[in-house]
Amino acid sequence: MSGRARLTVCAAVATLCASCALLPLVDPVGWMLQAAILLTIVSAVGALARRVPLARPLTVAAQVVVALLLLTVLFAHDKAIALVLPGPDVFMEFGELLQEGVADVSRYAIPAPVTAGIRLLLVGGVLAVGLVVDALAVTYRSAAPAGLPLLALYSVAAGLSQGGAGWLWFLIAGAGYLLLLLAEGRDRLSQWGRVFGGRGTGSGRPAFSGGQSYAGTAGGPAQAPVRTGRRIGALVLGVALVVPAVLPSLGGGLLGQAVAGRGPGGGGGTISAVNPLVSLQNSLNQPEDRQVLNYRTTASDTRDMYLRIVALDQFDGTAWKPSERAVKDVPDRLPDPAGLSPEVDVTPVNTSISTAPWYAQNWLPLPYPASRVDIAGRWRFEPEGRTLVGDRGQNTRGVQYQVESLLVRPTARQLKESPAPPAGLAREYTKVPDSLPPVVRETAKQVTKGAATAYEKAVRLQDWFSLNGGFTYNTEVRAGSGTEAIARFLEQKEGFCVHFAFSMAAMARTLGIPARVAVGFTPGTRQSDGSTSVGLKDAHAWPELYFEGTGWARFEPTPSRGSLPDYTLSDTPSGGGSNVPAPQPSRSAAESAGPSPSQSCAPAERRVGPCWTPPAQSAAGPTGGGPSPWAVVAIVIGVVVLLLLAVLPLLWRLRTRSRRLGGGRPGPGTATATGPRAARLEPDGSGRDDGGAPEPRSGIPAGTTRTMAAWQELVDSGWDYGILPDESLTPRKAAERIVRIGELRGPAAEAAHRVAASVEQVLYAPHPHPAPGLAAEVHRVRTGLHDAASRRLRLRALLAPRSAARAVWALSSRWSAFLARCATSPPATVVRRAAGALRLSRERT
Repeated sequence: MSGRARLTVCAAVATLCASCALLPLVDPVGWMLQAAILLTIVSAVGALARRVPLARPLTVAAQVVVALLLLTVLFAHDKAIALVLPGPDVFMEFGELLQEGVADVSRYAIPAPVTAGIRLLLVGGVLAVGLVVDALAVTYRSAAPAGLPLLALYSVAAGLSQGGAGWLWFLIAGAGYLLLLLAEGRDRLSQWGRVFGGRGTGSGRPAFSGGQSYAGTAGGPAQAPVRTGRRIGALVLGVALVVPAVLPSLGGGLLGQAVAGRGPGGGGGTISAVNPLVSLQNSLNQPEDRQVLNYRTTASDTRDMYLRIVALDQFDGTAWKPSERAVKDVPDRLPDPAGLSPEVDVTPVNTSISTAPWYAQNWLPLPYPASRVDIAGRWRFEPEGRTLVGDRGQNTRGVQYQVESLLVRPTARQLKESPAPPAGLAREYTKVPDSLPPVVRETAKQVTKGAATAYEKAVRLQDWFSLNGGFTYNTEVRAGSGTEAIARFLEQKEGFCVHFAFSMAAMARTLGIPARVAVGFTPGTRQSDGSTSVGLKDAHAWPELYFEGTGWARFEPTPSRGSLPDYTLSDTPSGGGSNVPAPQPSRSAAESAGPSPSQSCAPAERRVGPCWTPPAQSAAGPTGGGPSPWAVVAIVIGVVVLLLLAVLPLLWRLRTRSRRLGGGRPGPGTATATGPRAARLEPDGSGRDDGGAPEPRSGIPAGTTRTMAAWQELVDSGWDYGILPDESLTPRKAAERIVRIGELRGPAAEAAHRVAASVEQVLYAPHPHPAPGLAAEVHRVRTGLHDAASRRLRLRALLAPRSAARAVWALSSRWSAFLARCATSPPATVVRRAAGALRLSRERT
């Protein structure tokens, strides 16, 4: 296997090694095989293009085209021309899948199911990183910068995984990068000649045979390419270890991340669940109200048919989230609700529910409390919250199920006379962190001043938020973050359902009332056929407070949303001062005001969305929310263009060095006359050379042009490391200046003088005899400059080389020449004459 082929294989292996860190994020891992196959094909195309050989930009372009064709066949062949060629429909499909993938990443816990969008992100991301690594390490022969995209790939996995990506995946990714560096070092050494085994002189000084080959010694010091590769590898691995350790963690906010519950449960299995609060926050700007589900029920009055998705019972001062609890198989009949007494009036209700084909949610919407659920699929039961959670990718997309539930109707008197809750339950559900601002507790005490029972305090809190506290419903208010989020809400008195539910639950806990937050839907809108439709704008969050004998009871603190429970409307305790609640609206008024989106939503709400819009995974096309596919494509293209502009000086410099020292297409500038004496050298880099290796022109020997190109590369190498060219110096003086300022010693200094002597020989000798091996001499000088430079200067010489200014000068010169040609062209002359004649006629007039 040749060195170039070996480097190609190592680049692909390094990419796949770094991609292994993504394996724990999703389940199943079959996408990895697809990514490996596609990456192999793209790498093979690059190897064939380099063997032709094609120009380097054309090689990269061919790989990009093939990668696009492969992704089209894999993800959008039904929208492609002849199942292969991408058209506008294909790019729109890619945009939709990317939108869905980004949404799925934010809503699924780890390990997430491999949806179509997530699979495109994984396969496409690995393919893009592999293409960049192959271009840098193999096409442009610079493996060290290829560590940056590999590190980015690993960092994505480390950032998304809980607790980091793990040391094993880091070792695999690091081993792949080191393998790539060693392969590049071996390939570079092979270009110098054979590396002999055994011990040599021990001096480590390179010896030349015929001016072409290089003999190293096994006992001598490490060769420069290998030594540099090891240093870069150690630096990158060190950065990858240290940076994640010192980065500060991001705290949650009032809308903090809710982590899906996990537990052993009967039968085992990991539960991946949609994060309801992330979905709530991301969906506020959805302008379109779509039907989420439809149900028929035996309940005569559906105003209390709130469909509950999940209960958030863990409060850390900045966010509410579900506790991590054990789940088990769904029993034939669910256990009796905790705390429900036989004295409380209950009505059995049967409900048949059908969800929309596009609605994908891992928690199953249920009326509370459900006593029996008949549904097919992989569902698990969490007893404490009485929720059903999808297992191994199971979701609510297009499901039909039957629910038997209880309509609990306690009286205000029963709630008022409720005994104290069990000590264990009270301890768990009245916890508040020390970081909670004191104003929350003080406000709760002030609002409930004079209330004798927990029920009276709860009604006082509800009425203060929903009626007489001066609060307004506004979906455009920012959620805020940190421990001061609730305090800011209490001060500003503007927010949406999450603010009200979270704040009331937190304040109830400070008063010793067990509380949690429920997320789900309001009852929806009755249809003419007798069914009830629940849409995106019916999504909601509300507090649940525990009363012994009743269990968890719903309260409604959010103004203009939902309906106030009956047990908070009658026998309402009176209070003094400003805490006296305003007259309560009638039931008919509450029903007419909600939950219909057209009646209950304020103008701002109708414009930007409801209290909460659940996530939508549409299989029928875009839903109208979020950026358009073309906007996504434009953003991706813009990012790619910015990245290319950032690495353009590096790529131009690598291309220039390769052409000068390895031969290639000629460029104007260095040798310009017809004989060796007239050949002109510009050691200062005054802008006449565009970076290419000059070709032999009429009468100029090929060795002369190669010598001039090598000298030009030596001058520009010094320029990259801060040694400005000086056109007034002879080659010998210029070399002495580079040696002095660059602090070159030993072989590097001698190599610089030999290159200068060779230049003077081809310029001034009667019969020039160019010296061989000048490319190796220039490489030796560059190594000396690199070793003597500081780390900051090395990075600048690599990423932002000063000599790249030649490209700007060349473009400016060509543009000036183009303008000069346009000014002297016949059409321009005709225009000038016509303008002059017109001006003369006006003057005469």
